[in-house]
Formats: sequence, C-alpha cells, structure tokens
Amino acid sequence: MGGSDLIRNDKKKVYCLTPVFNDWESCTILIANIARIQNEFPMHQFLVVIVNDGSTEECEFQKSDIIITQLNLKVNVGHQRAIAIGLQYIYNEISDYDYVLVMDSDGEDKPEDIPILLQEVEKQSDKKIIFAERRKRQESVLFKTGYFFYKRLFKLLTNHRIGFGNFSIIPKKQLGKVVYQNNIWNHYSGAIIQSKIPYCTVLLNRGKRYRGTSKMKFNNLLLHGLSSIAVYFDFLSIRILRFSLYGVAICFISVVFILYQKLFTDNAIPGWASSLILIISGIIIQLFSVTLIVLLLQLSSRKNITAPDAKIYKEFIDDIKYLI
Repeated sequence: MGGSDLIRNDKKKVYCLTPVFNDWESCTILIANIARIQNEFPMHQFLVVIVNDGSTEECEFQKSDIIITQLNLKVNVGHQRAIAIGLQYIYNEISDYDYVLVMDSDGEDKPEDIPILLQEVEKQSDKKIIFAERRKRQESVLFKTGYFFYKRLFKLLTNHRIGFGNFSIIPKKQLGKVVYQNNIWNHYSGAIIQSKIPYCTVLLNRGKRYRGTSKMKFNNLLLHGLSSIAVYFDFLSIRILRFSLYGVAICFISVVFILYQKLFTDNAIPGWASSLILIISGIIIQLFSVTLIVLLLQLSSRKNITAPDAKIYKEFIDDIKYLI
C-alpha cells in the first residue's frame, strides 16, 4: 500500500519527488515550505516522496501536515537515477495521484513556483510535461560561464536546445511514457527531449540554497552534462559522421591546393609540399578511424534489443518509511 492510500479525498493529489544525499537540513525546510503552500492552495493535496540516495547521515522529520514516503536506497546511485527510481516507484506502487512534481531538495527549485507549474499543466489539459526554464540564476560567474558553453555544445551536437533541469511537473497520463524511457537513468530532462514526449516550459527564477553548499562537484557536473548529450548517441553518431566528412573534404581540397602550388607555381619550397601532404593524410586517416569506431559502436548497440523495464527500481530500494 502506498502513502497516498492513507488519505482519500476529492483534492488533486500532487506527489513531490525529491532526491536527497546528506542534505537533510535543506530537505526539512523544503517540506515546511511545501506544507505552507498546501495551506494556501487547499484544492490540492501535496505529498512528498524522498529518495534517500545512500546518505551517510540520519534525519528525523518532525510531525507535519505533509505525508512523507522515504525510499532508502541500498547504495548511492546518483541524482538522475534516484529520480528514475522515484518515478518508477510512484508509477507502480501508487494509484491515487494526479501529478508528479520533480524537484531538488536544496531550495534552488522554489516551492513558491509550484502553483505556476500547476496552473500551466492544467492549462495544457494534462497533455504535456511542464519544465521550469531558468530566467535568472543564482550561481557563480564560473558556473554561469560553463553552463553557457554547455548549452551551446548541446545545441551543436544534438540540434536541440536545453535550458532547464529537473524541476518539472508530470501529469499522470504522461508518467507511463516517462518510466519506460531507459534514458531517464542517465539524464531525466535530456531523455524527455529525446523521447519526443510533449512538453513545454515556463520561465522561472532559480532560488538560493537553504543551507550548506552543493554536493555536486565539478566532475559530477561535467558527467551530468555529458550524460545529457550521451542520450542522443544515435543522432550524435550521424552528426560526427557529417563533421568528419566535412573535415575529409577540407583536407582533400588542401592536398589539391598544395599539389597545384607545387606543380604549377614557383611558390613551393623543397620538402614543404610533401610534409604537408603527409600531415593532412594523417589527419584524414584519424578522422576516418574515429568515425568508423563511433559508427561501429552505434550499430553494435542497436543489435542488443532490451525491453524497457519499469520495475527495475525494486532492486535498489532497501526499505521504505511512511511518515505521517
């Protein structure tokens, strides 16, 4: 029996899904703020699913008006996989709900913006997933600079634009499509874009952390960004092939130009043309080799057909606590 079965009424039920790793102080503040939103919007009932991503610190929540379901994972699996586990748990274990709200627990996804997301998803007649696109960010200049280049690289390699993260609301009728996407285990928002599930965005400002500092270090952020691009491996292979062909064409034109200079002009320096031709030939061989390897990897991955598994979450959960 899931946590939602404990209370039944005519209110629209919104499950707030948030992964946590040793950030319990911020999570406690988040739940208090969600409880405040609950009081301001009595037509909705908010419930929280916390995915405890292998935290080494313990937390005891005080009594609240919010029903909390805490999924304790056996090991730390990372932010994105924790979200995937939570989504599959809600889809399989809970029947009485209307929306799933995915958000971070540190306060950067503001509970005050939940009504805006709810208003937009209802405006779309529950046919689309609604993401919060960031209008103003609170991070450092270094982070903003890195994020700027990340978005441009994502656009270059995938031909898609990404300007949002996890903060989103999923209607019940769309959740079934989401949990059967294998790529959500790598990158939740990137998988939604790649899957062509209908979605739209609303512009919202990013909040400030409630307490402490982010647990996401530079290496984690880099892997997170690369994971969003890896979701597009099929398309990326074709993109790499195209760029490689452009490179080979440029190299070939360069060789023709060098031979022309050597044979039909007096500009050639002894040894100069031969050296350049050898260098360019090496570049052509490298481009061809890299392209061949990428295409073979892509074709090899396509031969392994694995049915999507929407119940794999059970393998990661150690125990479940219901806090009322």
